[in-house]
Amino acid sequence: MATPVATADVTRERILDAAEQAMRRFGFRRASMNDVAQLARVSRGSVYRYFPDRDTLVAAVLERLAQRFVASSEPSVRRRRTLAAQIAEAAVFIRAHLDDAVLTLGPGDVEDRIIATLLAAQMEGLLLEFVEFWQPYLQAAEARGEIREGLDHRRAAEWIVRVMVSFVMMPSVVIDLDDPESVRSFVQDHIVRGLAP
Repeated sequence: MATPVATADVTRERILDAAEQAMRRFGFRRASMNDVAQLARVSRGSVYRYFPDRDTLVAAVLERLAQRFVASSEPSVRRRRTLAAQIAEAAVFIRAHLDDAVLTLGPGDVEDRIIATLLAAQMEGLLLEFVEFWQPYLQAAEARGEIREGLDHRRAAEWIVRVMVSFVMMPSVVIDLDDPESVRSFVQDHIVRGLAP
């Protein structure tokens, strides 16, 4: 027999699945709590029991999408041997997956991209998650002597994340952002210089 906690977790996940589906179907801004309830096959009251308002539900959906995206990028990043190459690979991964279902919450509207939404919402928790992602890579880079000893890894990781977001949000006048080799070269030439010994 399922425990009340397990049942609550299953219901919460079902509501999140439905919210993600509603946002994909109707667009990020148009999906309503009623749409979510119908797709989850629960009452509106049940949705509000787990998520007291739309903003809380949206934040939970975005956090889950971000976790999925970070997890899917890790094998590509982990394959690289230096911090510069790892960050470059993360930038290439982000550029290559901009239009994937994991990153979009609506039909082709640039404002519905998860990264744009996260940036606009200034979601501290998600920034923290991305900062944590880079901690083992920074520790290993320090052990290899690629970055200066005693560097504040959390500050360095936030700087890396902010640069990664720029690859989504900003066009370039000097590199072809759709060319992986161009992105790798640009990142490796510049991004780690400020962290070096």
